[in-house]
Parts: sequence; structure tokens; C-alpha cells
Amino acid sequence: MKRTLFFIILTSSLSFAKEIVIDQNNLQLQLSKKFEKSHIFKKFKPVFARKAKLGEIVYTYTSDGLETKNTVSEPGFIVKNDTSAKEVYFLKKNNFLKKYSFDKRIDSTWSKYLPLNRIKAVKIKNKEPFYIIAPWGEKMIVKENDFLVSPVDSTEIYRIANKEFFETYR
Repeated sequence: MKRTLFFIILTSSLSFAKEIVIDQNNLQLQLSKKFEKSHIFKKFKPVFARKAKLGEIVYTYTSDGLETKNTVSEPGFIVKNDTSAKEVYFLKKNNFLKKYSFDKRIDSTWSKYLPLNRIKAVKIKNKEPFYIIAPWGEKMIVKENDFLVSPVDSTEIYRIANKEFFETYR
């Protein structure tokens, strides 16, 4: 039943549903085969980052509005993408260091980092927006033509908005 419901959520318009939220476990189960068939994409744009402050709340906005929020609960970095939306997000220190390498200091706050990560991606065709529970436990909106992505090690799944995906990955 779960597989059928998830397939419907991702492939059809659900005008009768007010809010659909899918957790990481169900995302992993339902998308594993699609990720196996996915091309591998590499982030090509550098990012800017600074050390995060414990308790800091980070709101992530893409070109189509609020995507999610995250509260800094352990050491990590605030990352700002080099996109038209300049979206910011929090990454835990270990996750950040797996994904980026230091390039140069920009000013007293920000440094430039080069991307190391590769991802697999699934384009979403669902006409109605729905939510996933992001790896940090908050809701994250997913809209038509967005991408649900996973690092090649399949440790997490998150959304990249359509416009920002094409601005940062190839």
C-alpha cells in the first residue's frame, strides 16, 4: 500500500489532499530504484560559507519562495549558494567537509569553497506541491519539476528547486 500511495503522490495531482508529508525512510524505500537508474550530477558552482552559531535559525529561500528552515544544533557552516536566489542553508561540519573544499578567504566572515559532491536526482512531475521531512527533521516543500536528490552514498534525500538545480549542477 505504501508503494502505491507514494507513486500516486509523485505522479498525479492530488486536489483532495491538504498537506502530504513524506519522511526520509519512505523516500529511501520508494526512490531507491529510481536513484539506481539516475545519472550522476556534479555541482559546478562554488559556494560561500561561514561558521554557524549554535541556536541560529536559518530560513532557506529559493527563487520560488520559502523552501525550509533549520536550527543550528551542533557545529557546522552556513552555506550560501552562488545562484540568483543566493539561498542559504546549514550543514553539519562533517557533512560540509565531505561536500566542499576550501578555496580562499573572501572577507572576515565568508570564505569560498569548491564543490566535491556528486548526486543522483529524480525530477518530480506531481502537479500539486507536497512536503518531505528533510534530513534535519524539518518540512521541505517539493514542487512540480523540482528534483529530489541524494548523494551517491544514499545517506539522505533533499529537494533542489528546478531553477537552482540547473544553476548549480550538470
